[in-house]
Amino acid sequence: MAHTSSFHSLSARGSSYTSTAIALHWLIALLIVCGFSLGWVMTDIPGFTPTKLKYFSWHKWIGVTVFALVIVRIIWRATHAAPPMPEHMPGWQRGIAHLTHFLLYVLMVAIPVSGYLYSSAANVPVVYLGLVPLPRLIAPDVHLRDVLKAVHITLNYTLLVLVVLHVAAALKHQVLDRDNLLSRMLPFLK
Repeated sequence: MAHTSSFHSLSARGSSYTSTAIALHWLIALLIVCGFSLGWVMTDIPGFTPTKLKYFSWHKWIGVTVFALVIVRIIWRATHAAPPMPEHMPGWQRGIAHLTHFLLYVLMVAIPVSGYLYSSAANVPVVYLGLVPLPRLIAPDVHLRDVLKAVHITLNYTLLVLVVLHVAAALKHQVLDRDNLLSRMLPFLK
């Protein structure tokens, strides 16, 4: 009964994100999965084959696109309030949820930036979609290249851990708590 009343109080106050926020969420998520997968595959290809170079280009294009979409998402989020958390959710869970979301945003900005700087330090141009050459922000530097590569990889694995926790928490709320929290991003679950 408590789950039902919590859900009804959520519904009364607007329990879903806007369709724009939902579209941005899933588009960014899909691009991150594709970018991470490409990064995983391309680094295992020996040498500099045409396929490896193509994958690197696609990886960079995805990173630039994610960066742009995340900026749009941050602006959207700043001007459109998120739906409230369930009233029964303990304060510590709310705190962890807010911290996780904040860290996800930080990483979704920092990862493309670190990759872009890594490309600049490695003296490898970024030409968005093969059409728009992006400016180098730093001069080529072998030492800085190695540092930025390590930073980029570490940030990506940190994002992977946070995404797994984020998905696990959403599934826990949907399956165990049955509070329909997942329906905020998947309205068809209502």
